[in-house]
Parts: sequence; structure tokens; C-alpha cells
Amino acid sequence: MRPDLRVNIGSLELKNPVMVASGTFGYAEEFKDLMDLKKLGAIVTKTITLKPRLGNLMPRTCETPAGMLNSIGLENPGLEGFISGKLPALKKIGPPLVISISAEDDPKEFMTLARRLDTIKEVAAIELNISCPNIQRSRLVSQDAHSTYEVVKAVRKVTKKTLITKLSPNVTDIGEIALAAERAGSDAVSLINTITGMSIDPDKRRPKIASCVGGLSGPAVRPVAVRMVWETYKKIKIPIIGMGGIIDTYSALEFFLAGATAIATGTANFVNPKVAAEIIVGIKEYMVKNKIKNISHLIGALNL
Repeated sequence: MRPDLRVNIGSLELKNPVMVASGTFGYAEEFKDLMDLKKLGAIVTKTITLKPRLGNLMPRTCETPAGMLNSIGLENPGLEGFISGKLPALKKIGPPLVISISAEDDPKEFMTLARRLDTIKEVAAIELNISCPNIQRSRLVSQDAHSTYEVVKAVRKVTKKTLITKLSPNVTDIGEIALAAERAGSDAVSLINTITGMSIDPDKRRPKIASCVGGLSGPAVRPVAVRMVWETYKKIKIPIIGMGGIIDTYSALEFFLAGATAIATGTANFVNPKVAAEIIVGIKEYMVKNKIKNISHLIGALNL
């Protein structure tokens, strides 16, 4: 039996449901000598903004129990720098390209970015990163259902590309935010982004990262991520891309059973650059072992 791993995210058909999460895989070029990039279901780029960003002060990362804390601050070359300097190499790789975008000062920047990317044939989808905790902002777009609705609706008007909205776990009810994104026209949601956290060096009596607080990721957040995918799955009809602490096949399967249509590896890419490819093989083996012909039969198949 040859299991069918194909999934659809909006108008985008993926040959398998395994992606790499934004911010953990650079612009893919960094991993070309470490794994066969063509095996990936899709590549999600590092988030880009309208203008170049230097990012936050060093140090920006530190290890935590079963995870890591980061406050990179969306360092990137800006829209035009990305198009001229990063996109040419990305076009040659093969898997669909999902370009992650974010706004700095004005939510209207999302529209400008999306409108420009809409003209580029090789861009398969756009991920709206409305949930990055590492930029100086009193409140994230994704922490308010109305703001989420307005931004997604505005971007939907300027692009025909598959639209994915990335949600924050730092909310009371993530399902409510996902529902707002769906009603505004998002083709899918991805969750979770990092959980706001802090780590202190007792000897120096100082925070371990310069910005004091940052985003917690890695296996430590997986139970929270799985729970949020499950809660969201019960509220919306559009696909969910699940992420948060996925390190192997079985942790990926948790997300499918909770309701995710696809998954993305994140922090695990730093530890094992081949983890996404290994998970693709592992899912196939699991499906053969359990006589599952189509990956769709796993989505939301939680026994209660």
C-alpha cells in the first residue's frame, strides 16, 4: 500500500503535510547541504517586513528546560531586499513557497506587502504573522478578534494567493481569534506562535536575553499547542497548520489527531536539520502499519 499524503491548504496542494516553520529555517538556502529540500511539503520563509530590520539587541536566544527563548525581533532585509536577494534561490528549490509577512508600525503595511507578493508567480501562499511577540508593540493584532478580522479582510482584498493567518497562544480563547480570521477570508490558520516567557541568570541577576522577555518554543510548549489546535479545530472549518514542539513522528501525529491538516517543524530544525524529512518517512510508515490509505483519515481522528 502506498499511503496518500497529499493535503490542500486553500488552493494550494501539498505533496505531503510537513512544512518548516517561519523563523526556524532561514530562507532555506542555509539548509541545502543538510537535507534534501525537495522532500518538504512547503517552505515557510523567515518573516519579512516592508523595510529592513536589524532586529533586537544581543543576546537574543537562550536555552530553557525542554526548549528555547528567543527575541530575534524579525531581523530581515525588507521586502525589496528579499525579492532581489533571497527569492531567486528559493524559486529553484521546488516545494511551494509560503512567504511570511509582518507589519511594524501600521497594519496597512500588510496590504502593501501582500499586494507586491501577489504579482510574483512563484509565491504560492502568504502567511500573515500577526502574532510575533518580539517587536515593541503594546498589543498584538492576533490578541483581538476585531483587529484580526480587519487585517485579514483588508489583505484578502489585495491578493488571490492562499492566505494563512498565524495566531498567538497568548490569548484567552484562540478559537475566537481563528473564527475571526476565517470569517475575514483566511484560507487557513497556523498555530501556535511562541509563548511569551522570561529567563533569569541568578548569578548576574539579569535576564538571559537583552529584551528581558521573548518567545518560548520547543517541546515544553507542545501540550499547550496540541490543546489549542484541538480547541480551534472544533470552531472552524478551514485547515489548521499545527506547530509547537514537534520533534519527531509521534509528536507530529498528535497534531493531526487533534485536527491539524498540516504541521510545521520549528525549534527542532536547529537540533536536527533533517527532522522534517524524517517525519515524512515516519508518517508513511505509521500509515502503512495502521492500514491508513489517506492522511485525511488521521485529521481530527481523536478517540474520545
